[in-house]
Amino acid sequence: MITLAVRLKNLAFLVIAVLVLGFVGIRYADLGRYVGVADYYTVDVQLPRTGGLFTHSDVTYRGVSVGRVGPIDLTADGVTAELRLKKSAPHIPADTRAVVAGLSAVGEQYIDLRPRSDDGPYLSDGARIEQSDTEVPAPVTDVLSSVDDLTKSVPLDDLRTVVDEFGKAFEGHGDDLQVLLDNGSEFVRAADRALPSTTRLIDDGETVLRTQAEEGRAVRDFATGATRLAATLKGSDADLRRLLTVAPDAATQISGVLRDLDPSLGVVLANLLTTSEVAVTRQHGIEELLVKYPAAVAAGATAVDGGKVNLGMAVTFFKPLPCTAGYGATRYRNGLDLGTAPPLNTGASCTAPASSGIGVRGSAHAPGSGAVPDPA
Repeated sequence: MITLAVRLKNLAFLVIAVLVLGFVGIRYADLGRYVGVADYYTVDVQLPRTGGLFTHSDVTYRGVSVGRVGPIDLTADGVTAELRLKKSAPHIPADTRAVVAGLSAVGEQYIDLRPRSDDGPYLSDGARIEQSDTEVPAPVTDVLSSVDDLTKSVPLDDLRTVVDEFGKAFEGHGDDLQVLLDNGSEFVRAADRALPSTTRLIDDGETVLRTQAEEGRAVRDFATGATRLAATLKGSDADLRRLLTVAPDAATQISGVLRDLDPSLGVVLANLLTTSEVAVTRQHGIEELLVKYPAAVAAGATAVDGGKVNLGMAVTFFKPLPCTAGYGATRYRNGLDLGTAPPLNTGASCTAPASSGIGVRGSAHAPGSGAVPDPA
């Protein structure tokens, strides 16, 4: 007769067996996907060929395993590999390259997911990585064939000659080679210590080179101008040599003149400065004078004929009319009045605009560039 204790033990064993079988089925037999308890999501990868990839190959992201390769099916232009990625793994950006890599030269292949950015969107269940975003290693047969072709392309006689010459070059120089290797190691250590400075120099060099590239046209124009200047100097070589020959004597004479003029030259230059300021103020008027003066001189030359001067007079007192605006405050004084003259009206001036058509007068209407400077 089966006791209650035995029955309880059998029931416990049965429960444990069911749990173990369920765990094994869900975990290793992938039965959980049929009941909706899968701990992964699937992503399809389009590949031109398997590249040695197989079902249950590892899938890594940033060097960390995040899933396994599921079934691999043939397509019209390659194969489709189903990636089963763990739901507990970090989010993987959709902008990702799928690279079939190997653990070693003869190791098993796996898929390494290499994102181009860290931003979303991210891979989700049913996502697809196109063939243009994948990379598959070259077939071993192609590599071996290329290596075989390379070895066949090397001339054996020439290779033997090169090896012999290397042997002769290094024969008896073992100590020198040892010193060279030791110094090379020290050089590498020094370069490693100077790596931050070297990196900073390269970064700054990029800025300099970018600036030079932006100023490339200006540099080319400068070089062209320098070339033309050099050509001009070459063509004027004789004149330059003659100038250099007479320049010392001329400099001596100029120095003597400056000594003789000192200190009166400074006073003259100071007075000329005041004159130049006055001339600048009346620059437009002087320009008008210089423009019309040659015509006036030419007209005066035509008035002289055979020792006689031919003159004419045109009465134009009222063409244009004289300006009277602005003079109303000035009291009229008879010319026969011999008494004390009234004070001079310094505020009288023609206030009519230049466009009024009458004969405007006064310095206010003269063209100028500013106020007249005070005399020195």
